[in-house]
Amino acid sequence: MLTVTRKRSMSALETKQLKKRYKGCQTRKEQWRAIYEEAYEYCLPMRNLYDGYYEQDTPGQNKMKRVFDSTAIHSTARFANRIQSALFPPQQQWCRLRPGSEVPPERSIEAQQVLDMYNQKMFSVMRQSGFDLAIGEFLLDLAVGTAVMLIQKGDETQPIRYTAIPMYQITFDEGPDGKPNFVFRKFKRPFEVVEQEFPGVEFPEEVLSKYREKPMEYIELLEATYPDKETGKTNYCLMTMEGDYKILHKHLKSSPWVISRFMVAPGEIMGRGPCLYALPDIKTLNKVIELNLKNASLSIGGVFTAVDDGVLNPQAIQIVPGAIIGVSSNGGPRGPSLAPLPRSGDTNLSQLIANDLRMNIKKTLYDESLPPDNMSARSATEIVERMKELSQNLGAAFGRLITETMYPIVRRSLELMDEEGMVDLPLKVNGLQVTIEPQSPLAMASNMEKVQNVLQFMQIASSFQGGAGMALVNPEKVGDYILDHMNIDASLRTTPAERQAIMQQAQQMQQMMMQQQAAQAGQEAAPDQAGAAPPPEGEVTGG
Repeated sequence: MLTVTRKRSMSALETKQLKKRYKGCQTRKEQWRAIYEEAYEYCLPMRNLYDGYYEQDTPGQNKMKRVFDSTAIHSTARFANRIQSALFPPQQQWCRLRPGSEVPPERSIEAQQVLDMYNQKMFSVMRQSGFDLAIGEFLLDLAVGTAVMLIQKGDETQPIRYTAIPMYQITFDEGPDGKPNFVFRKFKRPFEVVEQEFPGVEFPEEVLSKYREKPMEYIELLEATYPDKETGKTNYCLMTMEGDYKILHKHLKSSPWVISRFMVAPGEIMGRGPCLYALPDIKTLNKVIELNLKNASLSIGGVFTAVDDGVLNPQAIQIVPGAIIGVSSNGGPRGPSLAPLPRSGDTNLSQLIANDLRMNIKKTLYDESLPPDNMSARSATEIVERMKELSQNLGAAFGRLITETMYPIVRRSLELMDEEGMVDLPLKVNGLQVTIEPQSPLAMASNMEKVQNVLQFMQIASSFQGGAGMALVNPEKVGDYILDHMNIDASLRTTPAERQAIMQQAQQMQQMMMQQQAAQAGQEAAPDQAGAAPPPEGEVTGG
């Protein structure tokens, strides 16, 4: 007996259904709370929303009470800066739109010229919209394991809004392809700001009456984004946490969320970043520095022992710098009246342990891939080699950064620009019609290695006898290959038709020059023949 399962539309989920699903996702996320809380406490204390910092609504708290060493904080910041410089350098075009395999080869250069124009517009919009600021905060969260960015329509000043959302506010589950499926965000906003930030919201009278006299009071909202399998679009829903009121629902062309994980273990949904790898060393180093500081305070202030002669009360003595502890004797015949307390601990040994831990933390956070700032200037070749080393150290994380971060950001930005009429993109960015090719320093280091291999072969081929080596390659295709890998703008290149016209013009010029040379040679020969004297009369010439 066959059972027919009817497909249920996901476009009409009620508020109670969404909140039930949100609670299930939040329950699974709580399993990560302890490890993420420690990572943020020691590596990113300024972005730490755990331990009640977010719920208490008291900004300006001291989040570094238990932090005694800043090595992890500095290395995490340098990790984010290094990844941004290597993959998303500020004020530069770190990727390029390329014609896909479905574009005919004879039209590829023309298509590339149009795509380069769109590429320039996209990065101009990104720079105007503050993308460089958002990606920096995004990569800080990625160092812990999971980073989230929200890309939405903006205004005339900022056409696109790029916002790095703290992972603490986000919960999600995975779809069948391993990508985030349902994405929820619980956040707070002043009531009067909600209508400005989310145009089209409609509050019920119960909510309006509560906040009408207190417009600056914060209201807690739940944002849900989930796919619609029937239409292929994305459902966007905004609800209030207090009560089951849906105040906004609309359809989006694509998901506004970009969720990237540094590394994902099998069976897990949250990411694990280098901060989690280095967390044992970070906690050990922090404890060593804490104990070393306590030992140093005892060394500076000193702790003394005093003979208990009935005058002092030993119960009132504490072991703190400058304290005096009552004892029955300080040596033979009761010893001196006041003597220092012997201390334990080896300062030199603790310093050696701390230095080893710092080196391990920096290696784990890729804080040793570039030369120190106080060293002499490095050559371009050395910088390229160090970029290649960074690419090798990142390993699989580099591919995940490209797939889960770069590609979704570019696709979403182009879709928003297309909706706003900034570009008219007739092709789809799907890898077949239009592909996205990284052009960051990290990617260019790999491209230059390929170019060097081609040039080296051309040099070797030129030494073959009879021109057999140069016949192995097509000079025109070699030129296109080098131009592509060196990221030369398509507006500076010629199309196949233009190249043919240039070749014909060069041939015509060469023929004209040969004709001119032949005519000039004929003119020079005519005077020589005219100036020759005729033979005398009666003189027999020849045989």
